[in-house]
Amino acid sequence: MHSPSITYQNKTEPFELQVARGFIEGHRTATVFGYNPDVDTSEVTVWPVAGMLTHPAAALQMKVSSTNANDTAAGTGARTVTIQGLDANYVEISETVTLSGQTEVLTINSFLRINYALVATTGSGESAAGDIYFGTGTVTAGVPATIYNIIKFDFNNTVTGHYTVPAGYSGYLSQGLFSAGQASGSTQVRGRLLTTGVDNVRRTAAVTTVNNGVADYTFEYPLRIPEKTDLEATAIGSANNNGVSCMFILLLVRDNP
Repeated sequence: MHSPSITYQNKTEPFELQVARGFIEGHRTATVFGYNPDVDTSEVTVWPVAGMLTHPAAALQMKVSSTNANDTAAGTGARTVTIQGLDANYVEISETVTLSGQTEVLTINSFLRINYALVATTGSGESAAGDIYFGTGTVTAGVPATIYNIIKFDFNNTVTGHYTVPAGYSGYLSQGLFSAGQASGSTQVRGRLLTTGVDNVRRTAAVTTVNNGVADYTFEYPLRIPEKTDLEATAIGSANNNGVSCMFILLLVRDNP
């Protein structure tokens, strides 16, 4: 038998814990991690793909495919994946897709953004056997021509440093972290946290420079991110072959509870 929460004993517990437990109506959190193993001298999104993350011009059905034939309905790898994203009106939607190896499976829903995706069920391998892609266009060996997100092999969920605030919510940025490293230890890496609203203007919310180090930002007064705004972490190195990771935490508050 679990001990009751101290909340039920007319005592107090931290607000943050109450939000995490779902006790505060209209409040929840989004913690976003990003990872890019090879940042060179061009600015890229902190995600496991070369280049910047792009978005479709309109909501569309996504092709879901893997680079490994074992990621299929009865395979030893990933069998199903769950996609959490936004529709044409930036309203949250979710869908679970049964994989078919390197052959693409089309989602039922149309997605304007994919905020998160994870491996929902697996076979005996207990992990995806390949990289799982979400995109459009011609799919070659499991890789679509246009990539909108990815579950990298053995991560089993997206590690894309990007999040779009759903319609009807404001996001309050409370903490951000950026780290970079290189074997030589001589490379400077600049990280930026960008916001892009419905006006399509990309603005810099935070910027840092590290050299085999970590920058940890705690916003004493949280930065408000309006609904339908993209929040994205990017990186660029003064030389090639940098490993970069990021993390940011948002408190999502419903605007009209």
